This record gives sequence, C-alpha cells and structure tokens, in this order.
Amino acid sequence: MIDDLRDFIAACEQHGLLHRIDVPVDWHLELSHVATLNEDAGGPALLFEQVKDSAIPVLASAFTTSARMALCLEEDPDTTICELARKWKTRLAGGADMPPLIVQNAPVLRNVAVGDQVDLLKFPSPHFYPGDGGRYIGTAHYLVCRDPDSGWTNLGTYRVQLQGRNLVTVMIARGKDAEIIYKKYAERGQKMPAAIVIGADPLHFLVSSTHVGVGVSEYGVIGALKGRPVEVFESDLTGLQLPARAEIILEGWLDLSDLRPEGPLGEFTGYYSSAKGESGVGMEPTITIERVLQRDDPIFWASTIGKPVNDCHMIQAINRSAMLWHELETRRIPGISGVYVLPESCGWFWAVISIKQMYPGHSNLVGLTAIAHYGLKGVILVDDDIPADDLGRVWWALSVRFDPKRSMQLIDRGRASALDPSLDKSSRYIMSKVIMDACIPFEWDAKPREVTLDEATLRSVAQRWSEFGLPRTSAIERLLASD
Repeated sequence: MIDDLRDFIAACEQHGLLHRIDVPVDWHLELSHVATLNEDAGGPALLFEQVKDSAIPVLASAFTTSARMALCLEEDPDTTICELARKWKTRLAGGADMPPLIVQNAPVLRNVAVGDQVDLLKFPSPHFYPGDGGRYIGTAHYLVCRDPDSGWTNLGTYRVQLQGRNLVTVMIARGKDAEIIYKKYAERGQKMPAAIVIGADPLHFLVSSTHVGVGVSEYGVIGALKGRPVEVFESDLTGLQLPARAEIILEGWLDLSDLRPEGPLGEFTGYYSSAKGESGVGMEPTITIERVLQRDDPIFWASTIGKPVNDCHMIQAINRSAMLWHELETRRIPGISGVYVLPESCGWFWAVISIKQMYPGHSNLVGLTAIAHYGLKGVILVDDDIPADDLGRVWWALSVRFDPKRSMQLIDRGRASALDPSLDKSSRYIMSKVIMDACIPFEWDAKPREVTLDEATLRSVAQRWSEFGLPRTSAIERLLASD
C-alpha cells in the first residue's frame, strides 16, 4: 500500500524507477536542469540528497512516466494511461463520498515551528528557469481551504512563490474553487485560513490537480480511489483538516488586501504565458505563514513544470482522461471504449475518444459533450477498433476515415485557460474549439472494406511465437489468452 511519499519512493526504488543523486546540487537552476534533461530522456524519478543551503532532500521527476503514475494508483507499472483512466472512473462509479478518518497522532506534528521560529528559507525551493521571477516553494503541493458557508474542504494546486522567511504568494486563476471560497471570506472582511501541503501521498497531489466539482471534497475522491479513507488531523490553529502523513505543512492566513508581485514562472505550456501582461508579473494575495509542521527528516517535492513531457503533464493526462470519461458515462452516453488526453498536449488541450457507435449521430454527440470540458481545444473521435492511446492508428483514421468538410466542427466560444500562449492577451478566457470526427459514419449503408488478418492463422502464429525468437508483445499475450 502507498499511504505517503515515503511509501511511493520505496515502491519506485523496488521497481528500479528511482535514482538517488548523492553529490551537491544547487537549488538555483542546476537542480531543475538536471531534472529536465533526465525527463527528456525518459529517465527515473530523482532524489537529490544534497541540495545547497538545505539539509532536506528533494524529489523530482516523480510522475514523468506512466509506470510511476501506475504505482501511485497501486497498479502494475506496465498499466497504460488509458487503462489507468478506465480504472479511475470505475473506482469512482460508486461515488466519491468516503469521508476522511480523523487521527490524533499525526507524524507531521512531530516538529513544529511557530511565530519567529518560522523560516521558509531553510527549504530547498528551486529557482527553475532563468526567466522566473524567483523561487517557488509550491509546484508539487496543494492548498487546503474551507468554504465558510458549507464547511466544504477543498484541495487545489496553485503555484506558490517564496516571498520571505514567513511569506508566500499564491496565484489562483479565475473561476477556480479556491477563488470561489476566498471571495466569501473577503465579503466578510476576513482572512482565509489556508495550509500548503508539500509531500503528501502522491495521489493527493494528483487529485488536487483534478476538477472534481464545486462542493466535492478531494479527500472523498482520494478515499474512493484507494478504497480506504484518508487519515487527517484537525488543526488547532486554522481548524482545517490536514493530511496526517504529509512531509511538510505551512499554515497561515491568505490576505486579499496584501497583494505582492508574483511571477513569472515557466508554465506547463512551455511558455511564460499569462493574462498578466508582457512581464508575466501580477499582484497576487499573500499568505502569512504562522506555523510550519514537518515530519522527522522531511522530504521536499518539486515539479519542473515547463515544456512537455514532465510529471505535471502526466498528472493532467491521467486525471483529465479519467474525469472526462467519467463525465461522459454519467451523461448516460453509451459505447465509450477509451479516453486519452495526450501528455504531449500539456496533458490539457487535446483528447482522443474511442467509440463503439450504436446509432446515427452517436460520435457527434460524444464530441459535442466532450468539447465542453474545461481547457480542451480539440477532440478527435475514432471507432472502437482503434485504442484511444494508439496514436499511430489515430493518424491512420484521420487519413482514411476523416473528411474535413464532413467531419470537422468549429465551436466559436468556449472556456479557455489564461495560460494558453496561442491566445491573444486581450482575450485569454474565451477560445475556439474543434471536433474532428474520424469515425466511419454509422449511417452509411456501404462502408469501406478493411484489410484484416486471418484469425485462425493469427492464433497458430501466436502459439509458435517462441520458435521465431521474437519478444512476446501485448498483442501476442492477448491472442494466447483468447485460446
């Protein structure tokens, strides 16, 4: 079982998916550049054990392969993103209302710094890229806040910039859950109790990056995905329910009247891109950190963000694939065989959906429903003989089953991300979208006749595969299992 970051690191090490770097590395640029080069090569998770100016090791490149994403979900490392998305939506089919379990003896409470003892500069917060506006203590973390009306606890990932020994700024984009919540405190003339969690169970970070819906607690989603409740404690400072087995928690109050310069940060799009103007610097609310909690010998977790594919994009790919699939099924749309939001599209902008068509207009209904998903700018639809994550076959379908005039629809106005560099800065919240239907039209009486292999010969060849001296592939395994 994986219940905290240490369990995840141990599982990665057990499967040969983690590398320890035991020589000194500078938090200023060097750490991120080592991690980025490693990620570009498809390398392992990295644990930097000697980071300049800090006694705390740093985990990076945690989720840059589907194998490590699978470990996070306690699945076989060979499981693909599309199959992980299938398992995710299946686990949520029974609901996401498993309440957290309140415990008294939380490991993160073993070391406490308050008031003048708080010193955020001791943490190895990286300065990632030359154009960044400073050090970022929060890139692989989540913010915990609570709705003052309903008591709904929300976990959300919003970048956090280090501003001083006890100060950070947090950039919360328009329409995000935390913005809805902090406006309620502002209307009351109050500061918002907030906590920044660094190094919890990796599934917490994954779910905190997921759009689960207003009023839905991410703790309940995590519990449903795990099949067991999240262990939390109730903070006597902020009153928030916080993860018991986190590595580090920063507690304080978010003040909308205290705005400070924030950014820029090289974002997940691979650009310095925002609605803030050319400089990328904006005025964002400050959190004054009143208390720091940490485990014995804590581990810091950082994500390089930047160009695809890194752990940020893999996280988005799995959670957006799963949630889009879940949404389609909750709309009672049948025949969905696979959903795949591409990591290469920043885990955000393009989705492929495989469908078993059952009636005229079926694929069009799927496309129109899916394209409303926040941030998607394009949906590609394929028949169910093509797995959604088989991009070679997807290109084939776009070549031989797709007619631009018949098969493409443009949507003029859809919700956009302010971080999308393809949009003019004057209009960063609205964009056009496209549906590309590469399915053979269901209503055609005469459909193209496809070249196929002989099933009996395939099974015979599979039985003799070892004689040919070739490695056994997943296709061969399926054929052998079907006999």
